[in-house]
Amino acid sequence: QTCVAPDYILCHKDVKDRLAQAICRQITAQFGQPPLNNPDYGKIINSKHFERILGLIDTDKVIAGGKFDAEAQRIEPTVLDNVTWDDAVMQEEIFGPVLPILTFERFEDLYPMLSVREKPLAFYLFSENKARIDDAVKRFPFGGGCINDTIIHLATSRMGFGGVGESGMGSYHGKRSFDTFSHEKSIVHKSSLIDLPFRYMPYATWKDALIRMFLK
Repeated sequence: QTCVAPDYILCHKDVKDRLAQAICRQITAQFGQPPLNNPDYGKIINSKHFERILGLIDTDKVIAGGKFDAEAQRIEPTVLDNVTWDDAVMQEEIFGPVLPILTFERFEDLYPMLSVREKPLAFYLFSENKARIDDAVKRFPFGGGCINDTIIHLATSRMGFGGVGESGMGSYHGKRSFDTFSHEKSIVHKSSLIDLPFRYMPYATWKDALIRMFLK
């Protein structure tokens, strides 16, 4: 239930099954089976969001988890497979323990695929291909992110944290927080002895030419 948690995974179709199996193994390793019996496993913040998250889970696409405890407002870590962009879980931020998996065939297909979607707050890329990493960081618009990790980028006060476009504007953390909440007064202080007449009507060709000269 954090704004920088991965909302979905986009992975190559050839590794999707192995990735899904690895995720399922990690769920068991971290939370035990069943996770709802783990006293340290968290709950959803309130009943409204508990019901909202359950409404995003397509039971036909669940490959792990999916069970819940309504009284405790807890939902198992749930992995969804064969998800499409039209599914309900892809229409909003999840803010819960649900992870949809989508696939692609060529990395280059991701650029047009993601360019028509909202700019995310966070972007996570797992790769050892330096050229691909550099290209993706330059071409994908996003607030901040990690290479071969998730979430940890917001842990340092030396880097700004914030979004871009639909995910927000500006950043904070450390000095950037001070700058964000500080107001700088922009002032032009000129002498009262000179007032350039070409700024005023009537306008003439020579005035336009003079302004363009100053703007070069």
